[in-house]
Amino acid sequence: MPFYYILNLFLYFPEDKREYIPAAITCTIFLIAAILTMRLIIKVSKYQEEKAKQLEERLKRENMIHSEK
Repeated sequence: MPFYYILNLFLYFPEDKREYIPAAITCTIFLIAAILTMRLIIKVSKYQEEKAKQLEERLKRENMIHSEK
């Protein structure tokens, strides 16, 4: 029984369902922002990976030149 009382303190289900509209809009905005942020992180990560590969190749070429002398 105390568990039910504690849940009643935190759970609120309004009778007027129009009160869900601001929450749905906010949730949608944050969901879209999270998706865009994740796509940006992936794009930057791929860019950094390509730059790291180019740097690695350049360092390998320079090392081969130095080792031949």
